[in-house]
Parts: sequence; C-alpha cells; structure tokens
Amino acid sequence: MKRHVLLVEDDLDLAATMIDYLDLEGIICDHAANGIAGLVLINQNTYDVIILDVNMPRMDGLAVCKNMREQGMITPVLMLTARDTLDDKLAGFAVGTDDYMVKPFEMLELVARIHVLANRRSGQSSKFKVDDLYVDFDEKKATRAQRALQLSPTGWKILEVLIRKSPSVVSRDKISQAIWGDELPDSNSLKVHLFKLRQQVDTDNDDKLIHTIAGQGFVLKKVTE
Repeated sequence: MKRHVLLVEDDLDLAATMIDYLDLEGIICDHAANGIAGLVLINQNTYDVIILDVNMPRMDGLAVCKNMREQGMITPVLMLTARDTLDDKLAGFAVGTDDYMVKPFEMLELVARIHVLANRRSGQSSKFKVDDLYVDFDEKKATRAQRALQLSPTGWKILEVLIRKSPSVVSRDKISQAIWGDELPDSNSLKVHLFKLRQQVDTDNDDKLIHTIAGQGFVLKKVTE
C-alpha cells in the first residue's frame, strides 16, 4: 500500500528534492508552500503523515499542528526545523508534534521516519477528540459535552469508522463493509443505525458533528461558519 503524505514547506528547492525522492520510494507527496494552504489540503484529504516546516510565512508549522489537534485530527506530524534546541522541540511536542528532524537531513532517514509514523497510526490510537466529543475505544466510553453516550455495538462500529477518518468523508459502502463485511443487510439498516448514532451524538447540541455529504457519504467533524 502506497503512503500518501503532505509536505508543507516554503523552501521550493528543498520541497522539489523531497517530492522527487519520495516518489522514487513509492510515497505520494502533496505540497503546500505555506501553512494556510497546508491546512486547506489537510481538511480536504486524508494523509498517512504530515510533514511541517517550523518557519513558514502566513502560518508556521507549530500553528498548523495546533490547529489540527484542536480539530481532533490524529494524523502523525513530522516537524522540520533548522534549530536543534530543547526549547524548540518542547514547543513542538506541546502542540502535538510526533517527531522532529533537523535540517539538513538524509533522505533515507526521512523515508524511515515516515514509515514508522504511518505504521504507528495504522496500529491505531484508542482515544479520540473531535470538538467536545471524546471517545475511548479501549474503555468503550464516549461523551459529548461531558454527557455519556449510550451506543449499540453497531453504533460503536460506525462511530469508529467516522472518527478514525475524520475530517474526511466516508462513503456509505465503506461504512457498510466495515460493519457487516460482504454479508450486507437490507438497505435501510445503515440508515437506522446512523439515525440512532446521531440521536446520541448530536440531539442535545447546537453544533452538529455528523453530516451527510450528498453523493459522497458521511463525515464526522465540526463545521465552522
């Protein structure tokens, strides 16, 4: 399976070198030259790893990472920095950075770290946060605005599919496949279970988190005006 990463780097020569090398290693790499453009891509696509330069125009890497974590995004972040100081690293870890590389670096090491971070994600965390929704799959606990949610086994499966892919859209077919495999039930079953899940997650809240995207599927995320 090919890795798909995002590089947010304002040094265009370095970015071109990294993209070419990653392509040779079978890693698809999207690129943004500043933090704001990077956030647009992050909200539009699903990535295995996001590579952020610390110092960028318009929005730096730390601000991008902080914004991601505040939205509940769990995608691993590899931060690139020209400064190898403890304070810089602590600042990055404080906003949710997973790993650091100091420029200049070896491309082989970059590839190795991408695979480690992507595998760590595929090992899958058990705790998630999207806005005021908190979910712990190990403990089978879910709360919204500190209100405990009562979910059926199928409700848990749907919630897990949606929250692990958040903020990306998940098709109806992918949700059904994750729940029932090849033995699909009648066409109304998913609709009924989604209705019950929405009752638990969204009924008592003005800000809805589960949204239907016409012709595409469903997404779990906070929608800002």
